[in-house]
Amino acid sequence: MGIRRVAADDAPRIHAILVATGVFTPAEVECADELVAEAIHQPDKGDYLVHVLEHDGVVVGYVCYGATPLTDGTYDLYWIAVDPACHGHGHGQRLIAFVESELRSSGGRLLLIETSGKDSYGPTQSFYLRCGYRELARIPAFYRPGDDKIVYGKYLD
Repeated sequence: MGIRRVAADDAPRIHAILVATGVFTPAEVECADELVAEAIHQPDKGDYLVHVLEHDGVVVGYVCYGATPLTDGTYDLYWIAVDPACHGHGHGQRLIAFVESELRSSGGRLLLIETSGKDSYGPTQSFYLRCGYRELARIPAFYRPGDDKIVYGKYLD
């Protein structure tokens, strides 16, 4: 089991994982695909850092994060997804811990994660809480009526 930077061959597998979760809309999957493509084809740009978690040579999860513009040491976790067939094995926690370690070593001080407040995102919300994140903000009906935006955060120092 290892974590490495994304490669071009990983894009179809990441797409399949996103679809398999069953929680992302087609537009959200398209957005995630675009960020993965940017990380692959424009790695020097550095806006989106994408890493994959492999098990026996198969990508089982990925994470996408980047520096929040115009801040000092604040980062956003844009996407994290693990193949539903691999849930419950600590893969998501491993990816989060990897990002936190990378950010600490480069002077990062705060990691923010935005997610939906819909009931279907309950497991995701619980996951962030288990990883030590706190709810810092909630904006009612942000995405659409009945779908709040929740911002979780963790100070890394």
